Amino acid sequence: MSDCCGKKEPVKPSCCGGEEEDSSCCGGAQEEEESCCGGGKGRIDWLLWSSMALVVAGIVGHFIGVGPGWWLTFSHGSYELMSKAWWGLLLGIVAVGVIGQVPNELVGSLLGRGGTMNGILRATFAGTLLDLCNHGILMVGMQLYRKGASLGQTIAFLVSSPWNSLSLTLILIALIGWKWTLAFVGLSMVIGIISGWVADLLVKAGALPANPNSCEVPEGYRVRPAIKEAWQFVKPNGVNAKKIAKDGLSESKMILRWIFFGIVLAGGIRAFVPDDIFSQYFGPSMVGLLLTLLAATVIEVCSEGSSPIAADLLNRAGAPGNAFTFLMAGAATDYTEIMVLRETTRSWKATFALPLLTTPQVLVVAWVLNQAGG
Repeated sequence: MSDCCGKKEPVKPSCCGGEEEDSSCCGGAQEEEESCCGGGKGRIDWLLWSSMALVVAGIVGHFIGVGPGWWLTFSHGSYELMSKAWWGLLLGIVAVGVIGQVPNELVGSLLGRGGTMNGILRATFAGTLLDLCNHGILMVGMQLYRKGASLGQTIAFLVSSPWNSLSLTLILIALIGWKWTLAFVGLSMVIGIISGWVADLLVKAGALPANPNSCEVPEGYRVRPAIKEAWQFVKPNGVNAKKIAKDGLSESKMILRWIFFGIVLAGGIRAFVPDDIFSQYFGPSMVGLLLTLLAATVIEVCSEGSSPIAADLLNRAGAPGNAFTFLMAGAATDYTEIMVLRETTRSWKATFALPLLTTPQVLVVAWVLNQAGG
């Protein structure tokens, strides 16, 4: 097994556990201030553990069914969100562990070269076709960045994917019909492609930082032998399963921290903010559109939960643009995604490129959809 710079790699290291590398993929010392999982050795991640404890307490409270009204609402909300998101989180952890065993060159070869339209298109289609919820997609996207995907490819992958999995597309078809579903899917892909392309142009111009993990795929690199070699590390057996589970959990802590915190916040909003405040103001006006964007930004909703809400905005409020905005805001403005991007890229510039590039496009498309739907 060799690394992306051609050096022999006797042991497959993990980012957050196991044996450590002395240098980064293509030279240079690894950052020691923070690990990729957040916090240094011996430090307690209070946000992760306190948020997880509140979510667990809420789930237990759901089954006990005793307490004041606000607590019951919080408990039911925590249970509802976790019951819909657990499979995506689990598959996301497994995917992170599997990708961690794959050489950077192979990931780069499959995704295409960063900074090119071909690479953006591959990342966009990968995000659209991957059947995971938004939480699982976020885990995979951050692991792809660590494996060398360009900032533009990462943004395109995230923007095109949170609610575009096959299963959720079928749900949307049942809720809002073929026409609107296909329009939403196609438009989200267009926004992902444009945002990723512009982000990579800004990286080339020096306005945004390049991915320090990127590696050039050597000339003559052969994908098929590389896949065979990588298969030795991911094929089903006890040793590989243990390694994948360990690395997947270790490298997902940073993301799980913000997901659990998001569920706590969503449960709190449900407990203390009446539903009629939202349902009253979400009509197909510019005010309703902006309120939808604000609500989707602060309310942490898994992709399964966002589909019925979006359908309600389209069918009951008569605002297809608001429905599209609610779906897209999970990728464009969601604070969980913002904080995870910050911790992965170590750059606020790279982080805010996501909402700054995508939100204006989402609002323009949403306004047009509202006019067409009216």
